[in-house]
Amino acid sequence: MNVTTGLDAHESEECAADLHERYARTRRMVAELAVRHGRKPEEVRIVAVSKYQPAAAVATLAEAGQRDFGENYVQEALAKQREIRRPDLRWHFLGRLQRNKAKYLPGNFILFHGLDNAVLALDLHERFQAKSQVLDVLIQVNLGDERQKGGIAPEELSNLVEHVGGLSGLALRGLMALPPFELDLAHKQRLFSELRKLRDAVRRQTGLALPELSMGTTDDFPQAIAEGATMVRIGTRIFGERPTRVAS
Repeated sequence: MNVTTGLDAHESEECAADLHERYARTRRMVAELAVRHGRKPEEVRIVAVSKYQPAAAVATLAEAGQRDFGENYVQEALAKQREIRRPDLRWHFLGRLQRNKAKYLPGNFILFHGLDNAVLALDLHERFQAKSQVLDVLIQVNLGDERQKGGIAPEELSNLVEHVGGLSGLALRGLMALPPFELDLAHKQRLFSELRKLRDAVRRQTGLALPELSMGTTDDFPQAIAEGATMVRIGTRIFGERPTRVAS
């Protein structure tokens, strides 16, 4: 399958080879960082952020062994799923979710990285419970106090954890954060450390396992892995620069 439409066969093969090489380099780096910080490579999962990327590029990456893909727009993700038809792929929904899009998550996404309010939690619970399914969720914590971004304030975390714990259609797996882009790497690493400490505090208070910490992107995943990330959301480092948005 061609990675980019409108290219001849030779150019498409070169694009696919470049994608494979970027992916291989990223996998090696993530594995090396995990080992450097006393962990096994398989303890850090790459979520390939495929937002705006064509389905063909996702399929090429799947052929290279990648299974976890992250999308920010429901309709775009569903179109790719229909085109690729790979039931072995694991689709993650990243970021803010409009309530009118929540109905599309059952059967199509295995993990939601951006839960940040009780109303949305109840809505998702009801939709998944109606289909006898359970959605794994991560609570997004707003560590940079950015009002324009999603995420719950750290002081409100305990209440949302308790609320989610009472919803059988949801399974709380851990926390997620996206620090302000403009911060330097040292500051971002301190925020990643803060998220880990918040997760550990909730563990002690509730007895929940909360195994997942989704933190770190193309620009700062080494710092996130150093602070215990179990999932790193990497897009442009693997796919290259994002093309024009392909779906709404």
